[in-house]
Amino acid sequence: MNQIAFIFRQAPYGHASGREGLDALLATSAYSENLAAFFMDDGVYQLVQQQQATAILAKDHSAMFKLCELYDIENIYVSTESLAEREITSDQLLMPVTMLTQDEFYDQLLAYQIKLMF
Repeated sequence: MNQIAFIFRQAPYGHASGREGLDALLATSAYSENLAAFFMDDGVYQLVQQQQATAILAKDHSAMFKLCELYDIENIYVSTESLAEREITSDQLLMPVTMLTQDEFYDQLLAYQIKLMF
């Protein structure tokens, strides 16, 4: 079975790509165990705790990322550079993740045959 990487690069609100990526990730987990979620650039905002989506009349989907554990999605990688650029610390994230430097991040991403970007 092919390994599939879901790459989150967009901020969580203003468009539906974050929610769609999460839905695709969770749905694909029913068919494959070789999945990983990669968060980089503004995509790291997807994992920030205590988002106030209702202030912009949006539905908060970020808490649904916690379902990754229930769906046995264990490979969740975050770019440390992206976090640092946005002044986000690991204790501000929704769940435990694997923090990788830029080189480690891209090396890990190369291991996946299929890459879907959201």
